[in-house]
Amino acid sequence: WGLLISTYAFLAITSTGLCLLATISHIFGGNRLAPLANRMVWLSVVCIISAFFVIGMEIENPWRMAIYNVISPNLTSNIWWMGTLYGLAVGFMIVEFWLILTKKYKAALALGVLGALTEVGANTCLGGVFATLPSRPYWYGAQLPVSFLACAFLSGAAAAVIFTHYSCIIRRKCMDSSIHDGIQSAGKVMLLMLILVGVATFWNIVSYFVGGSDVGRTAAEALIRGPLAKNFWVFEVAIGLVAPILLLALTRVRSITAMSSAALMTLVGMFFARYDMVVAGQIVPRFSGVNGLPTYFHYVPSSAEMLVVLGGLGLCGLAFLMGERFFGRVFTGHSEH
Repeated sequence: WGLLISTYAFLAITSTGLCLLATISHIFGGNRLAPLANRMVWLSVVCIISAFFVIGMEIENPWRMAIYNVISPNLTSNIWWMGTLYGLAVGFMIVEFWLILTKKYKAALALGVLGALTEVGANTCLGGVFATLPSRPYWYGAQLPVSFLACAFLSGAAAAVIFTHYSCIIRRKCMDSSIHDGIQSAGKVMLLMLILVGVATFWNIVSYFVGGSDVGRTAAEALIRGPLAKNFWVFEVAIGLVAPILLLALTRVRSITAMSSAALMTLVGMFFARYDMVVAGQIVPRFSGVNGLPTYFHYVPSSAEMLVVLGGLGLCGLAFLMGERFFGRVFTGHSEH
């Protein structure tokens, strides 16, 4: 597992966050996030389809996965549940978006709730894929499923802020007050989750140095002062956590430009956080300490992996632009929902 798995996790987690925020805003109508909800539904679909594209390039025969997922299910497998639930979530959200287009809002709300529930289940199963591997002490434990859910809210809020801001730039229109209030509310959610994820990251690292196995501690050291230190300190901590918190706090979550910049930095940090998590869990040899084994394995993403990642992110960008082109009125028609 490498860059493609981490990118899949990043996109899938972002999709979960967008779906949850959209559903919450639809259920509790009249809140400030409501003007962003329809766009978040579309972006959630886009992100999970892009995630499927990336993971499809990782799997040797992706069409077999779809076939045997149905004819030979393994109900004790986290991966089976993750794939099945994400597949159901895509179906629910596509139907929900269609119902929004046709102004059948009550039915859309019901589908949105189903989509959110399946997304939460899939997200926790994704965390469980890593958390239930005792042979990988850095992953093993109960923290990852909960951490993934927190990161989902963080990534979803950041994506809602940045894409809504970019939509106004593309249209060259002044942002109305309701959209401004919606972005501000998403920015507050983002600030809260940045603090919570930062605290969780701190204690997650500390826990490896006060107990646990030597392999887990060595993996944590790879982040602190090893081959992953630059990724961890520069991109995950400085750019992804500290800088956005300071930017949002100093501007009191009032500047749209500051919130958009913080959202971009947050998404960059979340991308590297998923990469660091995936690689750190495997970078230490399983039989660490045996003579002749290196302290750390060496991993550098191949050019093919990088191209696939660019393709997945490019698909997100293209679908965002297509959504603004064809569904722009739906995204701004929040008052009718």
